[in-house]
Amino acid sequence: MGRHQGMVDAGRDEISGMVLDAWDRFIEQVEGVDLDRRSRLPGWRAHEICVHLGQWEDHQALRDLITSARTGGSGEPPDPDAVNARVIAAHRDASREEVLAALRRNRDATARYLAEEPPALDTAPAVSVVGRIPLLSVVLGQGYELAVHWLDLVSCGAEPPPADVLQAGLAALTDVTGALAADTGISGRVTLVTPDGGWGFTSDGDGWQVRRVAAGVIDGPAVEGAADLLLDAASGRVNPVPAVARRKLKVHDVGGLLQLAPIVQKVPGIPGGPVLQLATRTMGGAGSVLGRFFGRG
Repeated sequence: MGRHQGMVDAGRDEISGMVLDAWDRFIEQVEGVDLDRRSRLPGWRAHEICVHLGQWEDHQALRDLITSARTGGSGEPPDPDAVNARVIAAHRDASREEVLAALRRNRDATARYLAEEPPALDTAPAVSVVGRIPLLSVVLGQGYELAVHWLDLVSCGAEPPPADVLQAGLAALTDVTGALAADTGISGRVTLVTPDGGWGFTSDGDGWQVRRVAAGVIDGPAVEGAADLLLDAASGRVNPVPAVARRKLKVHDVGGLLQLAPIVQKVPGIPGGPVLQLATRTMGGAGSVLGRFFGRG
């Protein structure tokens, strides 16, 4: 049996349904939002969030990732904050129609990849902001970014994201964390549990496997809470410590979660970093990690 590669093992059809549905519903929501309204992100309006997610002539992230995968995934990960600053400055004055068009271009570029590019690219490593992971895992990572930024847009008048979009975000978060655990040589498992079910991964010398978990099932290291709160904690939008004190987040088997600590030393930008920080504090240690996957996303 070959090396397991998480959600890549599920294939394009599974990931296509999750990611493209998230794109379609996100864009539908943006169409009813005032792009000039301030979001909960300091200094970012809905406009900046959507510019950041769009495809522009001078910013075609998926094209660059495909090129990376085709050429062996060499090179250094980009600095997402620097990229975001450049793109937002370049398109600060873009009209509403231009911003919506850029979002649709990125969605359509993703659809073309999933429909037209050779399947061999799915498992090829691409240099993402968190390191070298399979290209299809990076594509699924759009689900995490869209879910988190949709939550950002609620303060701009958007409706809360539906459960399936939040679950797609959690699947992406679980997958990339499992990929980084396997790449770091960590054998372990973690589950993200919500009232609607959740996702878990197991990593070992044969790679990593991702599984869907039924509601209420907790077996081993896990973080339990509402899906939106888990994503907010993972992305650094909220401090998880007060949420644990109020029992809105529950941490199970802290020692098992700490098995992931070496990832933070290798990849400071690991998504879910604040949850690892929480586990470290619970054990009385110290940690300093970030919760970013695509810059502010």
